[in-house]
Amino acid sequence: MSQEKYTIGVDFGTESGRAVVVRVSDGAELGSAVHEYADGVIDETLPTSGKRLPPEWALQNPDDYIAVFQNAVPEALRQSGVDPADVIGIGVDFTACTMMPTLADGTPLMRLPEWRDNPHAWVKLWKHHAAQPEADKINATAREMGLGWLDRYGGKISSEWFFSKVLQILDEAPEVYRAADRLIEAADWVVWQLCGVETRNTCTAGYKAIYQDGTFPSREYLAALHPELADVVDTKMKRELAPLGGKAGELTEEAARWTGLRPGIAVAVANVDAHVTVPAARVTDTNVMVMIMGTSTCHMVMDSKLVNVPGMCGVVDGGIIPGYYGYEAGQSGVGDIFAWFVDNAVPPEYHAAAERAGMNLHAYLESEAAKQKPGEHGLLALDWWNGNRSVLVDVDLSGLLIGATLATRAPDIYRALIESTAFGTRVIIESFENSGVPINTIVAAGGLPEKNTMLMQIYADVTGREFRVIGSTQGPALGSAMHAAVAAGAYPDIQAAAEKMGKLRDEVYRPIAEHVPVYDKLYAEYVTLHDYFGRGENDVMKRLRAIRNEARGIS
Repeated sequence: MSQEKYTIGVDFGTESGRAVVVRVSDGAELGSAVHEYADGVIDETLPTSGKRLPPEWALQNPDDYIAVFQNAVPEALRQSGVDPADVIGIGVDFTACTMMPTLADGTPLMRLPEWRDNPHAWVKLWKHHAAQPEADKINATAREMGLGWLDRYGGKISSEWFFSKVLQILDEAPEVYRAADRLIEAADWVVWQLCGVETRNTCTAGYKAIYQDGTFPSREYLAALHPELADVVDTKMKRELAPLGGKAGELTEEAARWTGLRPGIAVAVANVDAHVTVPAARVTDTNVMVMIMGTSTCHMVMDSKLVNVPGMCGVVDGGIIPGYYGYEAGQSGVGDIFAWFVDNAVPPEYHAAAERAGMNLHAYLESEAAKQKPGEHGLLALDWWNGNRSVLVDVDLSGLLIGATLATRAPDIYRALIESTAFGTRVIIESFENSGVPINTIVAAGGLPEKNTMLMQIYADVTGREFRVIGSTQGPALGSAMHAAVAAGAYPDIQAAAEKMGKLRDEVYRPIAEHVPVYDKLYAEYVTLHDYFGRGENDVMKRLRAIRNEARGIS
């Protein structure tokens, strides 16, 4: 044993889980490992039966999460060279809302023979968008009943969120709903598996399950959605919530065998990947936007006051840092858009050129696109290839590329897609500021800022803001390790942990003066298209979706 103590953060992402071993005294990351989910994102066929899934479905296998504890944690520990006896705690974060039905003891329904071939018994990933009819009903009923909490979520509850997915199960598979003793966020479920104690964290409850002012939606309201839903909170959820940075329990003997850690160490209350990253970027104060940029982007801001911001994913008291209102906005497709284009629409000659240059295709396209001046490609795109989260909150919207000609080439489109996501971020920033929440500083975190300098410069140019970058390649995992340090008693609160363990790089991306007016012109055109296609003037995207569904025989 040494005098130094360590914690482990485990970040459960969309395609994989990663673990990092962190020194408590200064936040140094000493070992890390990634485990790819065997089943990944299940969006075409169910692994057990080959049953084809309808459009907009996205499921996962909870056994993949346990495999992260069994593989990534021991490997990170091995790389670090740290004695397990010196590890004092473990914390986790998760994508959200990612929810699942279980028995009372936490057994996922999909593990049971009678339910394994029913897709509703599996985990519904955050990007499961098939519950839009249920979300529409949730919103319409809340408006009819004059419920004020709807404004806390920008006026719309998303199809991605907890009660939309729960209601879809009840509507489409009532037998699964009735068989489920618990409906729980995957974040809370993995903590349950580590310490044997069922807890519910304030973050996912507030942002994803409509927990406001100390309560969930009323029994009267839930009954208006569906009579069987009236008692869902009392029978299938938990009203007692655990605070962020709190101790959920202690590592069980079984979980210790999975991880190679010592039983009895502190297990921190679960958190959400975006929210837990904020203190990891050394942000513990108001009016700083932290953007977690990866598959999607989450925009996190804190303020001392409560205001309603149109199109936000939610505002929660203490949802990020205790003592402040935490605001969340987001773009449901960012890295996913670039990956779609690279995987499906780049001609072979660019693959060959990238190989000759010894570069991956993303890097090669970036290098070619970086040679262009703003506006040179003549293109404009809408970043809705996976729907719109903020500020329109509409999963039925789709992507758009305008201005293409026979001279358009792959690097042109790649750059235009990046620019579109920057325009989407500017819409979100302006929504905050127009509502009275100023944005003084922006910090970027996640995989994209690490890999793509052109992207960061474009974001600075489009928004007219300076961007800083987190000093860790594993921001969420670092944040989870910091919360584990608080849960273990090494720091009195997350603010103190952030001061010692959080990280920021020195470099700053500043707007290039001559680029800003060009992007202002393009942004004005983006807003015109954004409002024309997104606010009901022309619903062609939704009509196209309806025609597609009819052709596929989907009601």
